[in-house]
Amino acid sequence: MKPGTKLKSAVCDTEVMVIKGGAAMVSCGGAPMVDTRPAELLAIDPAFAAGSKIGKRYVDAAGTVELLCVKPGRGSLSLDGVALSTKDAKPLPSSD
Repeated sequence: MKPGTKLKSAVCDTEVMVIKGGAAMVSCGGAPMVDTRPAELLAIDPAFAAGSKIGKRYVDAAGTVELLCVKPGRGSLSLDGVALSTKDAKPLPSSD
């Protein structure tokens, strides 16, 4: 995956854009994400049905992969079977 690539879920409406890529397999709802959405959607895995939120950045624990959700859906994002977490915003410096 290279930065700028758009991926679509095969189980729901989720779409993401790759911000920082890697060689791992990105999945949504338990099914690998694809370049073109299939005509018939696959069944969602209940273990990966927490949903994805528009505008959120999702990262793996090591910080090697970062995805930006551009269209929300019912499936949750994972990398090689491990759920991705949302990236926390950087705190602003305090002003005295």
